[in-house]
Amino acid sequence: MTVRALERSASPIGALTDFTPDSAVVAFENASVAFGRRTIWSGANFELKAGEFVGLIGPNGTGKTTLLRVLLGQVPLAAGSVRVLGRPPGRGNPAIGYVPQRRSLAADLAVRGYDLVLLGLVGYKWGFGPASAAERRAVDEALEAVGASGYADQPVGLLSGGEQQRLLIAQALLTHPKLLLLDEPLASLDLKSQHEIVHLVEAIRVDRQVTVLLVAHDLNPLLEMLDGIVFILDGRVIAGSLDEVVTSALLSQLYETPVHVHVTSDGHRFVVGA
Repeated sequence: MTVRALERSASPIGALTDFTPDSAVVAFENASVAFGRRTIWSGANFELKAGEFVGLIGPNGTGKTTLLRVLLGQVPLAAGSVRVLGRPPGRGNPAIGYVPQRRSLAADLAVRGYDLVLLGLVGYKWGFGPASAAERRAVDEALEAVGASGYADQPVGLLSGGEQQRLLIAQALLTHPKLLLLDEPLASLDLKSQHEIVHLVEAIRVDRQVTVLLVAHDLNPLLEMLDGIVFILDGRVIAGSLDEVVTSALLSQLYETPVHVHVTSDGHRFVVGA
C-alpha cells in the first residue's frame, strides 16, 4: 500500500499506544479468527501505515466487521498476532475512533444531535448530569469538524441519513483518535450523501492526520481517495494496491458475479455489475 507522509499529532491523553512515527498503525501477522470450530478468516498479513485511507471490501458474511472487532479488542485471534498503535488490541482505547453500522433512527426520536454526540463522552456514566466545560468544548469541536453545528439542536430522528452519519462520525472524533474505523458508513445513503461522507472522511484524514479503515460494498465512491484495499476471499485476508485489486477478474471472483472495471481516458476507474 502507498504510504502518505504526514506529520503525526500528539497522542490523546490516556490513549493506549506505544506508537512511534515509524511504526505501523495496524500490523497483522499470520492472523486468523475462529468461532468454535469454524474459521472465519485466516492468513492476515498486512500493515496500515500512518495517514493511509484503506478500504475493506467484499460481500456480506465474509468477516469484515469481525476484523474491525479484532482491532477493537472485542474478538480474540485464534492464531497469529495483531498490534494496534504498537500494542495488542484492547477494549476502550481512546486512540481508536469507531463508527458502527448505522441503523435507522426512529422519526420521533427527540434526542438532539448535540446530545447524541455527547453520549460518546458521558454514555458510560450512571445517570445524566451537566456536561463539563471540557466535554462541551470537545463536542463543539467534533460537530464543527464534520459540518454538523448547524443542526446540532435538531431532533436526530428528523435528520437525513447523511446528517445522522455526520453526527456518528463526530462522536468517533471526540478523543482525537489516530485510527478511525468506519463500518459501512455509506450504506442506505443516496449518491450525493455518499460523495459528501467520503470527502468528509478524507478531509478529516488530512486535517487530523488519522489513519482510516472504511468498510464498504461499493468501491466507486471511494476509488478517488483510497491508498489500498483489504478484502476477504475464500476465507483469506488479502491486501493490495488499487492496481492489484480493482480488476474485473478479481472483483468478479470476490463478489461471485460478473463485474467490469472501466478506465476513462484520464485514468479514472469505475466499477459496474453485469
